[in-house]
Amino acid sequence: MYGPTHDHGSGPWEMLLPVAGVTLLAVGYLLLGRRARRRTGSRPADRWRAAAFLTGCLLLGIALLPPMASFAHRDFRGHMFQDLLIGMYAPLALVLSAPVSTLLRALPATLARQLTRLLRSRPLGVLSHPITALLLSSGGLAVLYFTPLYNAAAGQPVLHRLLQIHALLAGFVFAWAIAGADPAPHRPGASARLVVLGIAVAAHAVVSRLLYDGYFVEVDASVAQIRGGAEIMYYGGDIAELLLAAALVATWRPARNLARRSIRPRQLSPSSADPAL
Repeated sequence: MYGPTHDHGSGPWEMLLPVAGVTLLAVGYLLLGRRARRRTGSRPADRWRAAAFLTGCLLLGIALLPPMASFAHRDFRGHMFQDLLIGMYAPLALVLSAPVSTLLRALPATLARQLTRLLRSRPLGVLSHPITALLLSSGGLAVLYFTPLYNAAAGQPVLHRLLQIHALLAGFVFAWAIAGADPAPHRPGASARLVVLGIAVAAHAVVSRLLYDGYFVEVDASVAQIRGGAEIMYYGGDIAELLLAAALVATWRPARNLARRSIRPRQLSPSSADPAL
């Protein structure tokens, strides 16, 4: 969710890297999906999930390339639009593609079992817990806007990209923890996830209000730009969180909750990793 309003320069490398990254991401998923279909057969949800992943890649491309990238470099309001695309909208689309299930179906059985053990490990369970994801995503906003970090990234293209990568990963983990279509042995029940989502809504509201009123703000931009960016965060964030809540309802299957909580490594084989089947 990060990117200073100052211009870093728009040389060919600045454009090539995002294009290459997004292209590799899209092609990699499509190749995994093709291999998964060859190994376990085609499934009704495959096309919809591929469409969701490509939509996420498209949103990333829009955020990282001109004219959005140029707008974000010169105007805090443009930064906030870019912020929402990278940190909220694109991650939600990517999560709805069930990338872990696709990967499990594509991998050989031995590697799939190893990945399943990793998914069941305690460290990954802590990292992917909704509360941890909330701290990484919403907590990152406070660190960015209420410390010198935002302005420090103004003249540091590498730091700028690292912050964008953090935003994407934090947004992905949060969306996956709240409404992922993939199996998640450590994911709490729907009521707990709704509570965390409500806290995220409140956190975004508080940060946007502080930005609008100018409290604790460490952003080198005009008052008009900061207030405009705060409004974009408030309303754009609400829409994204409503979509996330809808995804939570759509992916919630009460009859299977007990089975997911008691899942064993062998149950997450390439042929049974998909909770939608």
